[in-house]
Amino acid sequence: MLLPAVAAGMMMMGTQAQADAPQLAMAAVADAAVLQDSAPAGAAPDQAVDAAPPPVAPTTPPSADAAGQDIVVTGDKGAPKGDPLEQLNAKSFEAVQSVDKAVVEPVAKAYNKGLPRPVRKGLRNFFSNLQEPVVFAAYLLQFKPGKAAETAGRFGVNSTLGFLGLFDVAKRKPFHLPHRNNGLANTLGYYGIGPGPYMYLPIVGPTTLRDIIGDTVDKMIVPLAVGKPFNTPAFVIPTTILNQLGERAAFDETIQAIRKEDDPYTVYKNLYMKQRQAEIDALHGRAPPEGVVPIYGEDMPTPGKKGAPKVTIPDPYGDDDAVDDAPATDAPQP
Repeated sequence: MLLPAVAAGMMMMGTQAQADAPQLAMAAVADAAVLQDSAPAGAAPDQAVDAAPPPVAPTTPPSADAAGQDIVVTGDKGAPKGDPLEQLNAKSFEAVQSVDKAVVEPVAKAYNKGLPRPVRKGLRNFFSNLQEPVVFAAYLLQFKPGKAAETAGRFGVNSTLGFLGLFDVAKRKPFHLPHRNNGLANTLGYYGIGPGPYMYLPIVGPTTLRDIIGDTVDKMIVPLAVGKPFNTPAFVIPTTILNQLGERAAFDETIQAIRKEDDPYTVYKNLYMKQRQAEIDALHGRAPPEGVVPIYGEDMPTPGKKGAPKVTIPDPYGDDDAVDDAPATDAPQP
């Protein structure tokens, strides 16, 4: 009796389920239509039945710290050609100029006032004469035996008649042997080796990779070749200080004019590069296309000469036609 009763009950439940199925299906379709209407346009059908997205938090304006971290694109094209370390060099230039104004410049002005011009000129002649053997060796490396012979003659005349080089007798009559800047750096440039990156270094000042290598070797030639006293600290330290002080004193008028420019760093760099190029061009017998304002070496006049013209700084980009005394060239002297 139990099994027929259970079977009869299951048949009645199945009949009721079949009767309710159409109503359940219609309810599911109605719910899907409501969700479809509430879904965003373009949403996929399978996404329409998903749960509603969580509420979006209200946006707040960015803080000052976050705004300060935004990336700003500017029109800066980077360091100029030949000066890849421009930012570092400019910082070094500013630091050196600050120290110069506070310490070196007052000492240089005291040097100018404390020593008569003939004494200052004599000291500069002495240090210049010590470098004549380097100039002689450089001309030999450049296969210019005539210029090497003139340099040797100049060194001999000034070392004897000029009292160890204190007087530049060789440039006057009847010798007419002017001083010429030359060295290993010029020799490298003469054979086509470029200057390399420009640098402004403390103590050294303006230079290039080629020049700092050549100048370092030049300064070692006389101490290694001659020995004492040129390789002893008792000689090297005081003579180096006097030499640098005399050159800074001669450079004072020029550096004051450079500091008045809008961009002293660029002006100083361009003056240095023009002087270096003029010296290398002179080895090929070419005169510079425009006047060169010397910022180092024998071509800087010793201050105090009566009637000396004022220093005129040309445009840093070479637009001005300022004319100054050009360095001596290898062309035949009149």
